[in-house]
Amino acid sequence: MLYTILGALLPMVVTFVLGFIASWHHDLGRNDASILNRMVLLYAVPLALFAGTVATSRAALSQDIPLVIALCFAIIGLYGVVFLFSRIILRFPTGISALHALTASAPAVPFVGPAVLGDLFGGLSAIPIAIASLVINLTVVPVTILLLALDTAARDPQGASLAAQDKEYLASPAAKLAETVKQPLVWAPVLAFVVVLSGLHIPQLIIHSLSLLGGASAGVALFASGIVLASGKIRANSHVLFLVFLKNILQPALVLGGLRWVGYGKTIVSEAVLTTAIPTMPIVIMLALQYRVEQEDAASAVFLSVIGSIVTMGVFIALTS
Repeated sequence: MLYTILGALLPMVVTFVLGFIASWHHDLGRNDASILNRMVLLYAVPLALFAGTVATSRAALSQDIPLVIALCFAIIGLYGVVFLFSRIILRFPTGISALHALTASAPAVPFVGPAVLGDLFGGLSAIPIAIASLVINLTVVPVTILLLALDTAARDPQGASLAAQDKEYLASPAAKLAETVKQPLVWAPVLAFVVVLSGLHIPQLIIHSLSLLGGASAGVALFASGIVLASGKIRANSHVLFLVFLKNILQPALVLGGLRWVGYGKTIVSEAVLTTAIPTMPIVIMLALQYRVEQEDAASAVFLSVIGSIVTMGVFIALTS
């Protein structure tokens, strides 16, 4: 069990450290991290999402409806609660609240899932990985991008007139929605989902060709995160620790308690709990870099979530075994 967890998570930690060393050695700087981040968002992640989704059959996606419902509640429900709490109670701006919600609710299933869940469930792991990836990339990720874009558009750094501000602000939602839909990170998984539902078969040769660059997405994102951390510091403040607690402990604990209370079997409970127990997605850092919002806090939260999950995932594996 420990070997499985370390085998999935230790490469993420090492990649973080390598990025930190590259910055400390002055090989790469914060501007280089932004360039790497742009490559990941425009090319690597969309290709990874498309290739991973179209490789899943329609039968596999529709096989386990209870698991779909459980993961939708766990991811989308927690996202909504954290966003409202951060925005209304803590009074954070809309963009920061959206980033907090994504940090607390979105497990890095496309990156870590195959290593952890594949070893635990074998071929059956494709189902929770595909379902969780689709839920995340069709809902909370596009919503976060849209809210970050709207929040950025609402700022007025050049001191424009009030009338001009109002006009731009009223026009921005529709424009930003269109801009969000055009991003490869949004339309690539949607297109893949349509392909799966239509029953079209994509040749394995094409999927394999797309996977080469797609496979670099997690590593490059984490490497860039290490560069960001090196230029600042790891922040273990109350907000970061709270988000890590929500993602690593509260989310899988709620799924475990809820499914056992409803009376679902061991297989569904194990798949849903361990899927949500995976640490938060590196895409949180990529979006923080792109929109220049809480970059060090985002990198710190992902790093601490990965480190902490070595313990918390072991606990949830023991509880569901």
